[in-house]
Amino acid sequence: MSGSEKARLIVGVSGASGIVYGLRALAACRELGVESHLVMSRSSALTLDQETELSVADVQAMADVAHKVGDVGASIASGSFQTLGMIVAPCSVRTMSEIATGVTASLLTRAADVTLKERRPLVLMVRETPLHLGHLRTMVKLTEMGAIIAPPLPAFYAKPQSLEEVVDQSVGRALDLFGLAWTPVKRWGLDVGPVKGGT
Repeated sequence: MSGSEKARLIVGVSGASGIVYGLRALAACRELGVESHLVMSRSSALTLDQETELSVADVQAMADVAHKVGDVGASIASGSFQTLGMIVAPCSVRTMSEIATGVTASLLTRAADVTLKERRPLVLMVRETPLHLGHLRTMVKLTEMGAIIAPPLPAFYAKPQSLEEVVDQSVGRALDLFGLAWTPVKRWGLDVGPVKGGT
């Protein structure tokens, strides 16, 4: 991005369980002074209702810009609109699979496709377990295309004291992949460890 432009990050939210990851990514952008561009899948509204007390309007208000998922003419659908890249948090298997095919049916997956073609970081916080061979092959394909598969896994070495700390560590480590250092992240060798008395 040019020096005169504010850093921008696209935040995609799919309908997978774990919508809190997207919410915390938006909060992190606000704290870091990064302009957030939100796009939510239609099914994410169902997950939002199931997992939080928030409305879609509440989540949209957390972003600097909220795009409609059907607006394929939005700024984030074009490679000429400069961003740091895109994070999909959480990322469903359906969303992951659609991105892998390049046949994009919504603004969320179109923006992800644009991110890949522009060689910008695309970080997919895939939420699924266990994984069958088709899932794994799709992840390999996406990795070969330039995406980063970053499932949100707990970092026990950080000794989290709450679910919020577990979530923030995962989100913060994903943001590291865009060169964004978020305060809640506990870092090995600085905030935690190394283990004393090792051989």
